[in-house]
Amino acid sequence: MKASSVRVANVGELVSRCARAFAHRTAVYTPERSVTYAELERRSNRLANALLGVGLRRGDRVGIYLPNCVEIVEVELACYKAALIKAPYNARLSPTEVGDTVANSEAMLIVTTAERAEACRPHLKGPMPHLLLVGAADDADDGYERALARSSDAFTCAAVDADEVAVLHYTSGSSGVLKAAMQTFGNRLAQMRKFLSRPEHMQTGDILGLVGPVTHASGMQLVPALCSGVTIRLFSSFEPGRFLADMKAERVTHTFMVPTMIGMLLAELEGRYRPLPHLERLGYGAAPMAPARILRAMDVFGPVLSQGYGAGETTSGVCGLTVEDHLFARAARPERLASCGRPYLESDVQVVDDTGQPVGTGEIGEIVVRGPDVFSGYWRAPELTAEVLKNGRYHTGDLARVDDEGYVYIVDRKKDMVISGGFNVYPSEVEAVLYQHDDIADACVFAIPDDKWGEAVAAHVVLKPGAAADSRAIDAFCTTRLGGFKRPRHIEFVAALPKNANGKVARKVIQTPYWSGHERMVN
Repeated sequence: MKASSVRVANVGELVSRCARAFAHRTAVYTPERSVTYAELERRSNRLANALLGVGLRRGDRVGIYLPNCVEIVEVELACYKAALIKAPYNARLSPTEVGDTVANSEAMLIVTTAERAEACRPHLKGPMPHLLLVGAADDADDGYERALARSSDAFTCAAVDADEVAVLHYTSGSSGVLKAAMQTFGNRLAQMRKFLSRPEHMQTGDILGLVGPVTHASGMQLVPALCSGVTIRLFSSFEPGRFLADMKAERVTHTFMVPTMIGMLLAELEGRYRPLPHLERLGYGAAPMAPARILRAMDVFGPVLSQGYGAGETTSGVCGLTVEDHLFARAARPERLASCGRPYLESDVQVVDDTGQPVGTGEIGEIVVRGPDVFSGYWRAPELTAEVLKNGRYHTGDLARVDDEGYVYIVDRKKDMVISGGFNVYPSEVEAVLYQHDDIADACVFAIPDDKWGEAVAAHVVLKPGAAADSRAIDAFCTTRLGGFKRPRHIEFVAALPKNANGKVARKVIQTPYWSGHERMVN
């Protein structure tokens, strides 16, 4: 910790206070198990003691490789309390990708399942981390429950400073290199203030249904919910019909989804009105949603939609389009449904030109963000950090304009990132895998519009002389090397790729025809 750093509240201690206030309420549940606030407090304390008991020290990384389950919440709180760095890995990553991420984070311990551990073991580099296995037999030495049973449920939260790293939020780099946004305790407190200061924030007694991976954007809501006396219902998978039935039967009041999921629900419902009568807010984000789909969702679900825009580098949303904004837009300003809203509280959001100066109203520039929610840089990647953190502002790479009332409209991305089903996919990362195929001479990966996923990964491929065009074989090749959401869904074989004057592939030239008829090149 820096000598100049400011002492701040430990996020875990804040949840502990709320656990005392809401001791007998259900805190988190799945169909498999449920814990009250008091039980969550005791179990996270036991886990904090167990983690320190195997030799972990302040600032060590704890990897999490699990689908949505109660244990993820316990691990998050234990890490905060012990000042360990939480390093969650997307549950949808392939074992190869997890191996790379573990090596990058240098995790000292990983919480996972026996099945996942065995799949990843051949891909782990360096010393084998400690393992805590969820679902292991009661007498297993590396069993999660056995570790808790051996530990005390009394724990004093570590004193922490604002600039002390709390979380490594992983995303793929624009060059195909892993990068993790270092979110500090100060960032996480700022994120809580954003959630709790919003007019639509949850109240004691509400039920929050989280269906997206809580290692991803959905997880940002865990601590604010627990500091509000909310019950969290975790869904481990998304099957539209079953999800709707469970949400209705369990009277879930709040949820968050990516636009792809909302589209799948609309297809399932076929125009039925208010299928979730207890739903008070349907938040969406992680990818843009077409205004036409927003209107259809309002027709079906009622006046409950709200949108958030942000990134791991800004510790969740920095702009929001509220329920009231949606209703006003529908009645008087339909074009506003294409907006991602106005800045939250402390988030200083500006649209600037290439010199860093604010552009005029209605002019297009890059979104930059300054504030206590902006991350401290990328984990052990100063060059990547310097590319996006300039003069204390995070340069998002998103191009946007602002109207005369301060609403922000994203129109394109400087980066070539694809957002498919709410997950970020970087073309160069996929291209790097394609280039490993013996028959591929050249490749260009880009985003195309997709009714289900918002955007899909597409590839133009140039084959080596004599090679046969076989898209199924290429897909099978990618399956073992990429998470499912990163694989190209459309492969077109071409004789050559267009290049610009510098000899670089003209990605926009390839991509643009696929977006013909769309107002903007994001979906």
